[in-house]
Amino acid sequence: MLLNDVWIRSRGQAGMIEPFVPSLVRHENDYAGPTRSVLSYGTSSYGYDLRLSPKQFLIFRHVPGTIMDPKRFNEGNLEEVKLQRDERGSFFILPAHSYGLGVALERLTMPSNVTGVAVGKSTYARMGIIVNTTPAEAGWQGYLTLEFSNSSGADCRLYANEGVCQLLFLEGEPCEVCYSTRSGKYQGQPERVVTARV
Repeated sequence: MLLNDVWIRSRGQAGMIEPFVPSLVRHENDYAGPTRSVLSYGTSSYGYDLRLSPKQFLIFRHVPGTIMDPKRFNEGNLEEVKLQRDERGSFFILPAHSYGLGVALERLTMPSNVTGVAVGKSTYARMGIIVNTTPAEAGWQGYLTLEFSNSSGADCRLYANEGVCQLLFLEGEPCEVCYSTRSGKYQGQPERVVTARV
């Protein structure tokens, strides 16, 4: 069953999402100027819009002769992207036809009978940004590493501290072994990009 805003608010206020925003935010004041529009974040009808952390964003660069291997991930193929700022906010640039890794600003502690699935936001989808569907399995906790593909022919901004994807919460019958019970390899991820592990 897809869980609603009432359930999200109840669990969010109990520590499932930190920091937690109980309603959808579309405008904010940074106290240095007038209110500005932001890409929405917080609780929506049937999901929670996660924000992109300003702490780290990496892109894959082309290294001739290299092959990506999930069993032997080469972090030398990743390049750190500098956080930029202007009057519209803080942002990372995801180059045309490239793939990048960021991290959610919110820390999650998933219940043992609920899995979250991150999907794209329509505002970014209309620019050609695809958010790879990433699960936050039942019993998992940490900062979710987020994956983005820029399928457009233009460089695109990804705004930090603003909504970047929506997490949908799916409740199931209690499982025999949840992520924390089996000590999953991505348990307890920090607010940094975590690359492929085997």
